[in-house]
Amino acid sequence: MNEDRSVLLPHEETPVVTLEEPITRERAIGIVRQLAAAKNHQDAQAAAAIYHPEAVLESPTLGSRHEGPAITKVLENWFAFAPDYQVDLDGYALDGRTLCCWGYISLTPAFTVGGAVPNGESARVNAFILFRFREGKVLWESFHFDVAALARQCGVAATDLVGES
Repeated sequence: MNEDRSVLLPHEETPVVTLEEPITRERAIGIVRQLAAAKNHQDAQAAAAIYHPEAVLESPTLGSRHEGPAITKVLENWFAFAPDYQVDLDGYALDGRTLCCWGYISLTPAFTVGGAVPNGESARVNAFILFRFREGKVLWESFHFDVAALARQCGVAATDLVGES
């Protein structure tokens, strides 16, 4: 059987070819739980090790997209911004090669990109995250959360958290 195993990621015009069998729900959830544990310990190196060398980490909420080795620095910067960051995932659904997870993130911003001073209180907001995998690692992550609710809870404007678009 000569099955096409190419995957078209949302940001690409040509398919990514993978020789790996489609991932099982259990394996995908296991990888994501490992990533969540590393992030909940604010361990950028451990989290970065879970990403494939060609991985893409994007957050449409933040207007950001980072690839490969740049992901480690992005995680370090995120943990500087949110030193108590926690992700609590409540549910998972696998559609082919894409895992959708939903739950909450909580954090206390240490600063804002706009220079406004946050109120120092921890915020908890809804989040959902999409993942694709290659060779047992995260190939693509798309991280979405309610930035307006986060800003309200932190006492700043949303543009102070993400900048002007």
